[in-house]
Amino acid sequence: MKTATTVLEILTRVLGALLIALGLLFWTDNARTLVPLHMLLGIALVLALWALAALAAVARVSLGLVALALAWGLIVPILGLTQTRLLPGGAHWLIQVLHLLVGIGAIGLAQALASQIRRTLTRTRAPALQA
Repeated sequence: MKTATTVLEILTRVLGALLIALGLLFWTDNARTLVPLHMLLGIALVLALWALAALAAVARVSLGLVALALAWGLIVPILGLTQTRLLPGGAHWLIQVLHLLVGIGAIGLAQALASQIRRTLTRTRAPALQA
């Protein structure tokens, strides 16, 4: 479980960095042809977040954190797919900022889950090592 957690944590970091870089390109009105790639990477990030949530549930991490990660994973693609229709015009930048913050939140939740999984695994194995 520790190896899977580490792999998923690294994956979310790499995907997050790529998604933010692509998003910045889109904000500067460059590389619009890469929007489908951005969407695919976003789906991969959500799947990695959900995989971490599943590992966290097995590791008996806080059920609230697991539930939040699962719900957040639903919000990310819904907002991503509908954002072009939300607040069109001059105020659309608010939706773009919201999209960025929701994405950063997904990355942060993945990191929090990975940290809690490791902490829980360390706590449950420590008594066995002392015996």
